[in-house]
Amino acid sequence: MSKQVLILIVLLILSGVLVDAFAQTQPSDGHITIEDPADLSKEEAQRIYAGLKDRMSSLYAIADLPAIEGYQSWTLFNDAPYISATHGRRYVNNYANAIAANYAILKEGEKLPAGSVLAKDSITVTGDGRVFPGAMFGMEKLAEGASPETADWRYFMVVPDGSIVGDTTGDNPQLMTYCHECHIGVEDRDFTFYVPEEYRVKE
Repeated sequence: MSKQVLILIVLLILSGVLVDAFAQTQPSDGHITIEDPADLSKEEAQRIYAGLKDRMSSLYAIADLPAIEGYQSWTLFNDAPYISATHGRRYVNNYANAIAANYAILKEGEKLPAGSVLAKDSITVTGDGRVFPGAMFGMEKLAEGASPETADWRYFMVVPDGSIVGDTTGDNPQLMTYCHECHIGVEDRDFTFYVPEEYRVKE
């Protein structure tokens, strides 16, 4: 296990995320992974998220990150929370601020403007019915040339007590390097993933 992974686990334990020590393992992508996520219908996922979203917003706000302030008022691009394998098999949502208005329609080679922010909050729902707020995963497009090593994207992660696990422009940037390494796979879409087709909001 790498030093970065050990640091991340310690931070998550200290921040209270590993409550109850429920079944999780550490994969190579850097995220604590849920071994037994519940298989939820869209309606069930929506109901659970609706019961947690106000609490989640308040907890993330403790981090005092202007980039995600009021994120739940932004455009939501999925019609229900869905499991994201690249985010530890949690149920996630895709929000984007007004500057990122073309997030849904990016064509090959197009880029989002500086100031665009994509926020992906998450919930953990285990197969035996336990429910927990999950981490917030964020991306912010910086000014051109501000961060060449990450194609001018800032990556950050906030856990549900408001602690910032890592920020490529702040503390523990090394803990976020795996984010860009993963997003390189969608370089032709300005390094942004989009919602699985079956969960996309229909226009």
